[in-house]
Amino acid sequence: MIKQWQAVDDYIAGRLIARPEQQHETLDANRRSGLPAIDVSAPQGKLLHILSRALRARRILEIGTLGGFSTIWLARALEPGGKVVTVEFDPRHAEVARANIAREGLTDRVDLRVGAALDILPKIEAEGAGPFDLSFIDADKANNAAYFNWALKMSRPGALIIVDNVVRDGAVADPSTKEDSALGARTLFDAVADESRVTATAIQTVGSKGWDGFLIAMVK
Repeated sequence: MIKQWQAVDDYIAGRLIARPEQQHETLDANRRSGLPAIDVSAPQGKLLHILSRALRARRILEIGTLGGFSTIWLARALEPGGKVVTVEFDPRHAEVARANIAREGLTDRVDLRVGAALDILPKIEAEGAGPFDLSFIDADKANNAAYFNWALKMSRPGALIIVDNVVRDGAVADPSTKEDSALGARTLFDAVADESRVTATAIQTVGSKGWDGFLIAMVK
């Protein structure tokens, strides 16, 4: 099935996403630099872009930059004068992301911070960088609940918080799972279920990235 899912993703991209939007140069640069191929797919990136545009987002928070593929999708969607604040733990990944963002002419729209997100997020709050219109979380899964709480703390009413990779090949629904990322996803679901300040759902996805899904919460 994986090959068929990949073929459908390729079909969607070929029909609905213009070639310049697809960022082949970014993905090639990431591959040459040895970054893991864990970026969102092009259709998923376009979804983030559309949601950001629908919100008329001026401030976006991203946790997990990697090589900047999703960052570029988000930065392209910003209203004039807007900014994506993105956090990346690995300095090498951040270096590649900076080059990709610069090649796309988006340096002035992106504020890339390097370091552990749980150390950097309090500084972002203290600086008054928010409130954010949209937050996208795609980093180490064990800390997803903590990242969600920080995003919520810095979001305006009506903002969206999107967390990627929450299904984990179905392991999230397996109470016996020992897989760290699935356990992180379960902790996230528990935290969101108990949070009265948001309304939320999660959607399963299949495609070039296999069987996974994302959680999307709207701040009340």
